[in-house]
Amino acid sequence: MPGGIAITGLGALSALGRDTAELTAGLRLGRDGIGPLTLFAHQGRCATAAEAAHVPAGPWGLPRATVRRLSRPDRLAIAAAAEACTQAGLDADARAAAAVLAGATTGGMLETEEAYRRWRAGETRRLRTSRVLGTSLASSGAAISQALGIFGPQETMATACSSSALAIARAGDLVRRGVVPAAVAVGTDALCRLTFAGFDALQALDPERCRPFDRHRRGLTLGEGAAALVVEDADHARARGAEVRALLLGWGTATDAHHPTAPRPDGEGAMAALRAALAMAGLPADAVDYVNAHGTGTPQNDAVEMSVLRAVLGTRLARVPVSSSKSQFGHTLGAAGALEAVVTVLALTHGILPPTLGVREPDEAWADVDVVAEPGRRAALATAITSSYGFGGHNVTLVLGRGDAR
Repeated sequence: MPGGIAITGLGALSALGRDTAELTAGLRLGRDGIGPLTLFAHQGRCATAAEAAHVPAGPWGLPRATVRRLSRPDRLAIAAAAEACTQAGLDADARAAAAVLAGATTGGMLETEEAYRRWRAGETRRLRTSRVLGTSLASSGAAISQALGIFGPQETMATACSSSALAIARAGDLVRRGVVPAAVAVGTDALCRLTFAGFDALQALDPERCRPFDRHRRGLTLGEGAAALVVEDADHARARGAEVRALLLGWGTATDAHHPTAPRPDGEGAMAALRAALAMAGLPADAVDYVNAHGTGTPQNDAVEMSVLRAVLGTRLARVPVSSSKSQFGHTLGAAGALEAVVTVLALTHGILPPTLGVREPDEAWADVDVVAEPGRRAALATAITSSYGFGGHNVTLVLGRGDAR
């Protein structure tokens, strides 16, 4: 594509705030969105999480009955997509021709759990079918389309923690091939009992808070939120006078086919995704200025990810700042790829190097790596990568560039 693929709008809700302005401030100040779990009761090893600072009520012009059926992830997704479309300046005609690509993993599971809890506790005599059916992962994409008038192709990705990174790649592909002039890529997920208890049973949660890349890291911290990016043909964006906030330069995907939950020890799939993304962007490893890492804080993930970066970036790695946004707003599962892509765009546009909170003693295995410590710092950046790795070995890497980079 001659003009490239532009990112013209961003939207985000997380434990750091209700929109991208609050997210930007949180990144600059090194705010911590991790705290006590209050959304539901849980008796286990861990009682901390990164809960969304604000969940909009709507109605976004939707019928009252529809609004009542919206799940927590649906509400987060609509709000993020609306902010991104407004920021991009997409009018009704532009939205009508656009696509929606959504990434999610939990759907309306929290609402189903709550309905079942109320029924078992005798608080209600009916277990509504609508609450059970509300678990559909496709409901967020459908809600966005209905609320914002987006009538182009609609797809939902469910590849665990790489879901919304894959949605961004798919959006870029549709734009690159001329299927649509613009697409809204969204990631959304909410905390729920089943996910929380499952990760806790796997002993994958840090009882206190996650400490990505720290020598004493013990696990991840679950979070929730949503993020959206408007991806469009760069020439189309400039023709309508839209601001090009960043460029989607390339992406790569690969599958480990190794284990349901554990990463492949040699990182072959993650390595292939990173190399493919750089090849598509037409960039050498030396062009990378910043790495927004998957950085979950589990012993296995961090070790494999660092070995992948070392293998692909080589000596360049010692001069590239690396940080994990999950240390600020938790691991948001299906929303993680989109949220961290938004963070990476903000890093490029504002010259922010977000911190990795909780790192007190970096692992000696990567003592030569520049893991950005608290409270973060500033730097001029032109090109960055962000990677997402999901259960089942689903690996996605995105290469992003500053809007004026080309």
